[in-house]
Amino acid sequence: MDRVIYLAMGGAKQILVRQEVVAHNLANAGTTGFRAQMSAFRAVPVEGAGLPTRAYVVETTPAVSLAPGPMEQTGRALDVAVLGAGWIAVQASDGEEAYTRNGRLQVNPNGVLITGAGHPVMGDSGPITAPLDARITIAPDGSVSALLNGQSGANVMPLGRIKLVNPPGAELLRGEDGLFRMRGGGAATADAAVRLAPGALEGSNVNVVEAMITMIGLARQFDLHMRLLGNAEANERQADQLLGPAR
Repeated sequence: MDRVIYLAMGGAKQILVRQEVVAHNLANAGTTGFRAQMSAFRAVPVEGAGLPTRAYVVETTPAVSLAPGPMEQTGRALDVAVLGAGWIAVQASDGEEAYTRNGRLQVNPNGVLITGAGHPVMGDSGPITAPLDARITIAPDGSVSALLNGQSGANVMPLGRIKLVNPPGAELLRGEDGLFRMRGGGAATADAAVRLAPGALEGSNVNVVEAMITMIGLARQFDLHMRLLGNAEANERQADQLLGPAR
């Protein structure tokens, strides 16, 4: 009887964990460049006396979905979307190089090109800086140039080239800050084949309808586990009534 309770209780707990993962994806359905977290249940056999007929279930998040998100034309000069596979290199808060698909860029008061989350965009030789009063343009290959107000197009100043990388998805790991890093540490090699779409942003790749259906299914599974616990309690009560007088 106790085994049934523990198995049902363990299953219900893991369903709650998966609900947290799905809820996190739904919460980021409107986040630029967000990649949905994938999840899977893993069976863990129960070891001990008796036949190996029982298994616990454990929720795991083995990877993220690398499917492309929808493209939105904004016309803003500092908005860029990565075309196809690839990532924009940024400097994380810990100083390490990290990667994002969020191309909503801006120039901060110090003249540093940063993402919407405030991370400096990495160039060939470190963060890219720009004059505060200049008009910034970004080319499909990541080249950043500036034109000061009042000057002609012949005075365009090259500021650097955004570092674009394309490491295999299996080598990337998402951190608590939402940025991706190399699993073994270090920095990925720049890939000249990665291209940007200026004046556009890539939306989240979360499928809202699919996520909502998953949430409904998880709610039903959780209810099933609760009913199983209720049945176990009822059986225990009936067993006590039958065996009580004989004790």
